[in-house]
Amino acid sequence: MDATEQLAIVQLGEADAASGVLLSSEAQWNQNEADWRFFLTKGIVFGVRDRDGRVIASAALLPYSDGDAWISMVLVTASERRRGLARWLLRRCMDDLIAGGRVPLLDATPAGRTVYVGLGFKDCWTMRRLVARSVRPLSQDKFYTDADVRPVEAQNWSTIAALDQDVFGADRTDLLHCLAARLPPAALVAVRGGRIAGYLFGRDGRTLSQLGPLVAEDEGIARSLLSHAITSVPTPLVVDLPDRHAALGKWLEMLGFNAERPLTRMVHGRSSAFDDTARLFAIAGPELG
Repeated sequence: MDATEQLAIVQLGEADAASGVLLSSEAQWNQNEADWRFFLTKGIVFGVRDRDGRVIASAALLPYSDGDAWISMVLVTASERRRGLARWLLRRCMDDLIAGGRVPLLDATPAGRTVYVGLGFKDCWTMRRLVARSVRPLSQDKFYTDADVRPVEAQNWSTIAALDQDVFGADRTDLLHCLAARLPPAALVAVRGGRIAGYLFGRDGRTLSQLGPLVAEDEGIARSLLSHAITSVPTPLVVDLPDRHAALGKWLEMLGFNAERPLTRMVHGRSSAFDDTARLFAIAGPELG
C-alpha cells in the first residue's frame, strides 16, 4: 500500500500558523509566526495531517504575478520522513501552478536541487548564505557612495515597486510592504541625483534577522545600504548573496559574516533566468525569493 493512500492533502488556514512554526523549528529553519501568517494569507499552503489532526507536512506557494509563483516551505516532521510526503506536496504545488499557466520558481539547497532537477527544474544561478553572529564595528563616515541613505517613505513606494518588478521579474509589492513593517531599521532607500538608486528591506526571524532583498545600481550603493542596516539591526544577521557579487561577499566576511551553505535559484520548464542579478545583491530569503 502506498504510504500516502490513507492521507489527504488539505489547504491550511491562518489558524495553522503555530503548526507551521513547529515544523520550521524542528527543521531548525528561521521562519517565525509572522512568516507563516504571510504564507497562509497571501499565498496557498498545502498540508498533510495525521489521524489526530496534527500537521505533519507542508508546502507553500506564493503567486507573485500572473505568470510566476514561488514554491517554498516544503517540510515534513522527522517521524514521517521518507514516505514521499515532500515530493507529493511539491507535485501538488507544481500541478496547480502549471494548470493555472504560472511558472514555478524556487531556491534549492544542494539536497533539494537533486530532487527538483528530476521534476524538470533548471538552474538559473547560485548564491551563498552568509551569517554573522557578531559584526565588527563600522566607521560611521565610510558608507562607500555619494548617495543619501534614508528610511523608506510613502512617496518612494511607486518607484520601489516598479524597480523591484524590473529586477525580480514579478510583482511582489505586498511582500515589500510586509517587510518594511517587520524590520523598519532595514527599510532603506539610497537616493542619488534626486532618484532612487537602490533599496533594502529585511525581516525578523525565529533565530536571526534577514537582510534582503537588496537592489542597487552598483556595489557602492549596496555596501552603503548594508552598512546603515548593520549599524542598527542587532545580530545575528543573515544575507543570501548571489555568487556573482563575490567582492561584496569578501567585504561582508571582513565584517564577520561566514558562509554557511550554497543555494541555487531554479525555474521550471525553461533555462533562462527571470531576474537581473547584476542589480540584485541579496534575496529576500529562499522561502520568499
